[in-house]
Amino acid sequence: MNMRDRIAAALKDAMKAREAERLSTLRLINAAIKDKDIAVRGEGGEVTVGDAEVLAILGRMVKQRQESARAYEEGGRLELAEKELGEIRVIEEFLPRQLAEEEIAAAIDAAIGETGATSIRDMGKVMAALKSRYTGQMDFGAVGPRVKDRLA
Repeated sequence: MNMRDRIAAALKDAMKAREAERLSTLRLINAAIKDKDIAVRGEGGEVTVGDAEVLAILGRMVKQRQESARAYEEGGRLELAEKELGEIRVIEEFLPRQLAEEEIAAAIDAAIGETGATSIRDMGKVMAALKSRYTGQMDFGAVGPRVKDRLA
């Protein structure tokens, strides 16, 4: 079952169970995917985006909500922060399991080995290899500096 089908099934289940918050988040996910479909179609690309792009969209949605929740907490708006955290929990149901620190280190070492990276100039190759294999499983914003340290 591809990502779109999983999200559609979850949407139907949320409608039947009358789970308003979950339903709202699932509709936001669907809207983000459809927006990307329209953007890709406008560029003359495929008709729909694939699972890898859906995972990237979900990852961005989680990151946006984490930043919003942090801002709400700092501003003393705990009810809004809790809403954002609830949306994160729903979105993360569709993301693959996040890699542990040891697994991330092993993945970085493997990517460096297979790309033959020897200097900081090869960082793009290493990051591309990681992104192609581990989309949705690691935070590439946090992994980038680790790759840079290993290549420096």
